[in-house]
Amino acid sequence: MPTTLLQSNLPGLDLIHRGKVRDVYALPGNRLLIVATDRLSAFDVVLPDPIPGKGEMLTQISNFWFGKTAHLVPNHLLDVPLAEVLPPGTDLALYEKRAVVTRRLKPVPVEAIARGYLIGSGWKDYQASGSLCGIKLPAGLKQAQQLAEPIFTPSTKAAVGDHDENVSFDAVIAAVGPDLAEQVRVATLTIYQWAAAYAAERGIIIADTKLEFGTDEDGKLYVMDEMLTPDSSRFWPAEEYRVGISPPSYDKQFVRDYLEDQGWNKQAPGPHVPAGVIGVTAAKYADALQRLADLKLD
Repeated sequence: MPTTLLQSNLPGLDLIHRGKVRDVYALPGNRLLIVATDRLSAFDVVLPDPIPGKGEMLTQISNFWFGKTAHLVPNHLLDVPLAEVLPPGTDLALYEKRAVVTRRLKPVPVEAIARGYLIGSGWKDYQASGSLCGIKLPAGLKQAQQLAEPIFTPSTKAAVGDHDENVSFDAVIAAVGPDLAEQVRVATLTIYQWAAAYAAERGIIIADTKLEFGTDEDGKLYVMDEMLTPDSSRFWPAEEYRVGISPPSYDKQFVRDYLEDQGWNKQAPGPHVPAGVIGVTAAKYADALQRLADLKLD
């Protein structure tokens, strides 16, 4: 059965970051131990109720994509058994499907987002201005409509409790310089286009996705953190896709839609989510994992 972990506890290891979902520990040799918990965030707020097994599913699907796209862009994963780095006495079964050992990289301070469809905050920005992240789009587009080609729509990296904001490519250049900005843009779109084509063969539309990047001591770019998960992407079943509506999805959009209906002001603390909503969301994650990667958590 999937395990449940709201917060990791690994005595003797140096906890350097507790994010919305992931707990990050420093390891010797310029490495990290990244643990994906079952915490659930929506609108950049961590909610009080976990989704059992979510961290395991996120890790397994990320590892699947990292492996599939390693020929396109290098990633942060290291082939190190968890048993070698976990503190003595740790329950290996609790961590083995939700933790990875990685390179310790310098994060690129931008959320790298690729969009192939007009939905979410992109749809709202388009309605207000006819453009998205400084990119002028054709008039008359509808909600969930496929764009003529995928676009790079970066956003700021918000701290826990703050909200990401869409920014222009010029803002990315100002933050990291033109060379690195272009590397991130190309890598983001390359990964998205490859993954979208792969998913389409399995009846899933990847509407958009958010990627994280980092650089090593030599300035080499790696994709890191998580990759093409239900937390960082919108997955739509192709058979239920319709232009003009927000399609049903395999991701946490189900939770977002529930919270929108409750009139929550999207400020911390977040509201409790009913067990029924949690159960349906967990099932959606599991379905995406099985359809995309042919993996099932026992």
